[in-house]
Amino acid sequence: CLTFQLACCCGTAACSLCCKCCPKIKQSTSTRFMYALYFILVTIICCIMMSTTVANEMKTHIPFYKQMCKGIQAGEMCEKLVGYSAVYKVCFGMACFFFLFFLFTIKINSSKSCRAYIHNGFWLIKLIVLAAMCSGAFFIPDQDTFLNAWRYVGATGGFLFIAIQLILLVEFAHKWNKNWTAGANHKQVWNGLLALVTLILYSIAVAALVLMALFYTRSEGCMYNKVLIGVNGGLCLLVSVVAISPCVQNRQPHSGLLQSGVISCYVMYLTFSALSSKPPET
Repeated sequence: CLTFQLACCCGTAACSLCCKCCPKIKQSTSTRFMYALYFILVTIICCIMMSTTVANEMKTHIPFYKQMCKGIQAGEMCEKLVGYSAVYKVCFGMACFFFLFFLFTIKINSSKSCRAYIHNGFWLIKLIVLAAMCSGAFFIPDQDTFLNAWRYVGATGGFLFIAIQLILLVEFAHKWNKNWTAGANHKQVWNGLLALVTLILYSIAVAALVLMALFYTRSEGCMYNKVLIGVNGGLCLLVSVVAISPCVQNRQPHSGLLQSGVISCYVMYLTFSALSSKPPET
């Protein structure tokens, strides 16, 4: 009985006790919110680890900083807890946490099953497990081999993530275009709004392309940046032409420049992200 009471304190009972003033939401929605909150929390920690400013401030303002770093075997100035290698380890622990619950929730058909109760509650215990997994990644033997292998896993996962995002964006833009086109049959104002939004999207994409060409290239050198900007800009133009081509229009009457405009903006964002993350050439 005592064990059951303790489990309730770490599960949904604690949330309902502390959140009576909050509006009622579905359990599935609250579960998604909590997992998203965990993800955001770990992401913020990773951003702090990547910030040299935060690391320097910690060295300056935390007393006994050097002794504490030696005590937890993180190096004389906690160099093992900052930088990209530390972020890789923390992300490895987070990936293991979510993969574990992915396996745990396979073939759950009802929210009343035992596994569903665990999936939808016990948030304090899950937070402790997540912290333990992220911390345990720092004690993996042969760190160099682990980091080299995890880079390839991260690159593969990043590629799949971007591909899924592109599919979802195309689907979203297709439904958007379909709904507004249907509204244009009753009011012509929807045609004007559709044209306006499409013009704004392409204006953003073109402006981003021009600004990246100005700030990330120069007359001599920067060949990698020039190729990346040129290829991605050319692909955006190709997608736009394909979206309004007769063969596509015959098969997909609701296809248009809105979809390609959304994708062009997203591709420009990805290009900017890649160029801003690339170390500057000397």
